[in-house]
Amino acid sequence: MSAESQASTKIQAAYGAEQIQVLEGLEPVRKRPGMYIGSTGPRGLHHLVYEVVDNAVDEALAGHCDQILAVLNDDGSCAVTDNGRGIPTDIHPRTGKSALETVLTVLHAGGKFGSGGYKVSGGLHGVGVSVVNALSEWVEVTVYRQDQVHTQRFERGAPIGILQSAAGEKGRTGTSVCFKPDIEIFSTGIEFDYQTLSSRLRELAYLNGGVRIVFRDDRAAARNAAGEAHEEIYFYEGGIKEYVAYMNKEKDPLHPEIIYVNREKDGVQVEAALQWCVDAYSDSILGFANNIRTVDGGTHIEGLKTVLTRTLNTFAKKRGKRKDADTNLAGENIREGLTAVLSVKVPDPEFEGQTKTKLGNTEVRGIVDTLVGEALSEYLEFNPSVIDLILEKAIQAFNAAEAARRARELVRRKSVLESSTLPGKLADCSSRDPAESEIYIVEGDSAGGSAKQGRDRRFQAILPLRGKILNIEKTDDAKIYKNTEIQALITGLGLGIKGEEFDEKNLRYHRIVIMTDADVDGAHIRTLILTFFFRYQRALVEGGYIYIACPPLYKVERGKNHTYCYNEDDLKKTIASFGEKANYTIQRFKGLGEMMPKQLWETTMDPTTRMMKRVEIEDALEADRIFTILMGDKVAPRREFIEAHSATLDLAQLDI
Repeated sequence: MSAESQASTKIQAAYGAEQIQVLEGLEPVRKRPGMYIGSTGPRGLHHLVYEVVDNAVDEALAGHCDQILAVLNDDGSCAVTDNGRGIPTDIHPRTGKSALETVLTVLHAGGKFGSGGYKVSGGLHGVGVSVVNALSEWVEVTVYRQDQVHTQRFERGAPIGILQSAAGEKGRTGTSVCFKPDIEIFSTGIEFDYQTLSSRLRELAYLNGGVRIVFRDDRAAARNAAGEAHEEIYFYEGGIKEYVAYMNKEKDPLHPEIIYVNREKDGVQVEAALQWCVDAYSDSILGFANNIRTVDGGTHIEGLKTVLTRTLNTFAKKRGKRKDADTNLAGENIREGLTAVLSVKVPDPEFEGQTKTKLGNTEVRGIVDTLVGEALSEYLEFNPSVIDLILEKAIQAFNAAEAARRARELVRRKSVLESSTLPGKLADCSSRDPAESEIYIVEGDSAGGSAKQGRDRRFQAILPLRGKILNIEKTDDAKIYKNTEIQALITGLGLGIKGEEFDEKNLRYHRIVIMTDADVDGAHIRTLILTFFFRYQRALVEGGYIYIACPPLYKVERGKNHTYCYNEDDLKKTIASFGEKANYTIQRFKGLGEMMPKQLWETTMDPTTRMMKRVEIEDALEADRIFTILMGDKVAPRREFIEAHSATLDLAQLDI
């Protein structure tokens, strides 16, 4: 046996059946899938792919994998292949079955609970591949390990036959998991969305510099004229530095070089990339713990914010930038315009909740504070021009905040606590229960009139806006608070002040519906309103309070019957159903104001018949980037975006 072969065998032997610890059985998963993957809708469906991919990434974190291939197959299945060590296949001492079968059929069985399997992993709960198995119509696993190839099939969680082994390609290692989600579980459909998966795979490639992730869509609809599959490769040697550069591609950086930190202390690895931008009035900080995006923050983000505030205030005093030495710049002043990615790798992560969206390890706060503080201070000492630019922007933010504070006193004086200060044009509903109340934000008095007459006054309120509201993307806080339409939105909805903790108790309606004309002007107004919510009070969007009404484009009449059509496809299908010689008339609605109150109620406002889209942020990074492109100062990126997406972009139904 060669020295190389001996080393390979030794590495694989160190990760064997004894590292797989069994905690409990698999039975509950099919009964209560939502407990394990969040939902049985599209989000839960895609979570299955993430679980399998995360296993491959964990192999990369352990230093044993640098190639991952994800393929969407034409039969509705998804296959994920890596070149890691391969799932162990020897007999597990407790179950008497192969370690592979144990991992696939026993909940909380994996190499991430004991010592020796993985130093760091994202699969904290260890439910990953067993849950995928339980919720799939079938799963086929192929393991390449110790010059052999091992295969086994499972159906709805149960093994079909025993593990099959045969001679394999010499030196090849890795695991391939192919699964087809079970339509009995995912009753809304099992079709994977390419963009949703590509965003996550791209993100993982940024977070794991040097790992090549190939994403291939081999479904019939995705193939080109030559019958070739659509394929993208995500490979970023620069890691999260390239991530920040991607996020800031359409912005003007304050300093060209991205500040980068990569250090380790007490087994915790801290990697951070930071860059401030001239043309941004809020911060964009993405936090990750063991490759899991911590959308609710956690101790690592707290540590980063603390050290940024302390370090930059220290430099401000040292460089004589603050006339009043006793007044510190606030954290939000310092972070204005900052784009940052913070990725920590923690041996024993403590996440709050099954969804793993907030890191709880208290020791990580101090480690991030120390390591980022040391690296940032060193960088800024040697780059005085950079610290001067950052401090100048922070001081401008501080001064603007003072002006905004004075301006927003107007809003506070017109608090919703005083009912008489509600906007005069607001036609309120009689219900005082926010949970059952909804408000329609309507463009113009004409549409507002139809909506007021057509609504159910018991639970539906109408707020007409005059023309196009301010573009929040280009406006400072002081101007925002002085704007009449913005004031109407803030006071009418019961919103707090920008930057303050969102309090659901103050929200007067739990369904906020944007209802604009189905044309380009209407789409622009809707995007302006969405920009306001996204930048001003993102918690409203994240909480699922924002909806988009879908009024019909056409009314088709044939005899005494009529049909409403909501898009061109609806219209074609309706006309086709009449046959060739049918007589019918088509009315095109140019705006909501053209619709009779009864029509508006029947088609767009009646809860039993209407169609609505709830606005969700699946990818905060992409949402941030698109808002910057569409609503920012730069014309060229906007033109490029519209030209690139003109064939598929439906401005009337723009989703975040």
